[in-house]
Amino acid sequence: MQTWHIQDAKARFSEFLNTCVNNGPQLVTKRGVEAAVLVPIETWNRMQKMAKPSLKELLLSNEDRGELVLPKRGGAKRRPIKKLP
Repeated sequence: MQTWHIQDAKARFSEFLNTCVNNGPQLVTKRGVEAAVLVPIETWNRMQKMAKPSLKELLLSNEDRGELVLPKRGGAKRRPIKKLP
C-alpha cells in the first residue's frame, strides 16, 4: 500500500485515484499521522458484504438473539432508612 501526504493526494487526485484502482488501497497521511485509506469499489463492496449486520438489521430480524439472564429479585442489600429529626 502506497502512502500519500494529504497535499499530494489533493494536488494529484487523478493519479491518486488511478493508482488506487490499478494497485489497490492507498493510505493518506495528515501531518505524518495515518488519516484515511482510499480503496477500490470492489474491495469496498467485498468488505461491506463481510461486515456484521447493522443494529437495524439485528433488531428487525426474526432470529433468536440468545437467552436473557435476569438476576433474582430481592437479593440486594439495602441500608436502613434514617429518619429525619
